[in-house]
Amino acid sequence: MKFNFNHLIPELYVSNYKKSVHFYNQILGFKIEYQRTDPLFGFLSFQNSQLMIQQIESSDKHTGILEHPYGRGINFQIHTTDIDTLVNSLKKYNYPLHMESKEYWRKIAGGVLSGSIEFQVLDPDGYFLRFSQDLGEKNI
Repeated sequence: MKFNFNHLIPELYVSNYKKSVHFYNQILGFKIEYQRTDPLFGFLSFQNSQLMIQQIESSDKHTGILEHPYGRGINFQIHTTDIDTLVNSLKKYNYPLHMESKEYWRKIAGGVLSGSIEFQVLDPDGYFLRFSQDLGEKNI
């Protein structure tokens, strides 16, 4: 069976692989598609999104020193069909939200407003995740 890879798949270096796998898999519900052990690596999926996480190794070559919070300047928007389940799981695990759920209506092409309900959370290494559930469109 052939596995389908998205055309863009972020790979996030993490400081504690087990902690990150717990966050993404147990708390947020990402599926572990496969893992490797040398180095610690996981390929994860959530609905139609995919990402990879890898334990930082001393031999890794980066564009600069990795300091917490990682991923400065990056905002990963992840589509979901059920915001409430994610928020409730984060609260159940006492994991802090960066921003509570909020409704947005943004102007897009053709004089239309596109609606979504979103919340924000930082993963254990400070990567900024914005989960978004579609609310449809309406004319301005």
